[in-house]
Amino acid sequence: MKEEIATALVGWLIDAGLNATSEENLIRQLCERLVAEDIPLTRVMAGSGLLHPIIDSRAHLWRRGSEVATEEYARLTSTGEWERSPFHRLWAGNEKTMRRRLNGDYQTGEFELLDKLKAAGATDYLAIINRHPAIGGKLGDFVSSWAIDRPSGFTDAETVQLERIGSAFALSYQSRAGQGTMRTLLETYLGRGAAARVLNGNVIRGQADTIDAVIWYSDLVNFTRIADEVERDHLLSLLNDYAACLVESIEQHGGEVLKFIGDGILAIFPDTEENADNQVCAPGRALDAAMMAERRMASLNESRQTQGLRTTDFYLALHVGDLSFGNFGSASRLDFTVLGPAVNEASRIGTMCRSLDQRVIVSSAFADSAGARRRDLVSLGRYALRGVGQPQELFTLDRGPVSR
Repeated sequence: MKEEIATALVGWLIDAGLNATSEENLIRQLCERLVAEDIPLTRVMAGSGLLHPIIDSRAHLWRRGSEVATEEYARLTSTGEWERSPFHRLWAGNEKTMRRRLNGDYQTGEFELLDKLKAAGATDYLAIINRHPAIGGKLGDFVSSWAIDRPSGFTDAETVQLERIGSAFALSYQSRAGQGTMRTLLETYLGRGAAARVLNGNVIRGQADTIDAVIWYSDLVNFTRIADEVERDHLLSLLNDYAACLVESIEQHGGEVLKFIGDGILAIFPDTEENADNQVCAPGRALDAAMMAERRMASLNESRQTQGLRTTDFYLALHVGDLSFGNFGSASRLDFTVLGPAVNEASRIGTMCRSLDQRVIVSSAFADSAGARRRDLVSLGRYALRGVGQPQELFTLDRGPVSR
């Protein structure tokens, strides 16, 4: 490959990164361009670590004659495959490149992957780690590997050029991957709706939108006592198990979890154009989420009981109102959440669950806005709520007659 071709590829990679070309298209187009320059690549892999609650790292694999494959590696899995890989050898030795002439002096058995490549006809293999100290952490290392089936393998000049091209490849690939990581982190810690607003530039202190939404305020039954009686590791496991039941139920019905407050969850079900297509109003979706949460929690409790683990239940208040949705806090530390009297009222309604011995209680405003789903609710009577000016009628889910 001529020097001017390598220079042109570096320029193309920079432009592709600026144009936010996807990782799949980036590796596919790069490999196709290299093959067109008489470098008969058979397999190219590229990837990096991720900041993701479940996925540890992601790689893209190009094979000649096949579509680009995406491979994701979950956390808490066996590290044996990684420890037996060429990249682990490079990483552990703080080295940048490794080359193995598969039809030359390579010793079969050194790496299982290379044994397979050699058996498939590959003749040469080059692995590269590009380290970015300015990024650091899991995102700082970009790995790529290049296999060829030319009988004579790579020329020495080609390996030098691939290292040069590989640096531009790393910058372009990670530029695109970094955008996905940023979105994932914001959605993980803020929720999808808040993340979208932040990414669209809503980052100014005091900047907020007025929205109409259902407010979900739930917490776990007897959690204070459970926290005193259960070991810390088991307590975290319990919180995660029950949070999964509630959060998955909320999100599957178009809700957005905004905040975890100890064992409590604050979420909203906005009335937006995006949700208009499913023909289910926000109160209806919230009720469906509540009923799904009940089913999932019953299943979880059954499973935990068989394992001899502590179980609990949840209390839930549902309310509706106009909310301020945006940035609140100090100049250097903001929270993206909802504010308004309706949030405080939902919290007060939640405190009534224990005294009225009800898992789910909804406000009169919620019942009035529930449309046809009003038939699923039954009155509990009128009650004075602390900090709320007028007594109001409260409702719960109509469970129907109890069979005996």
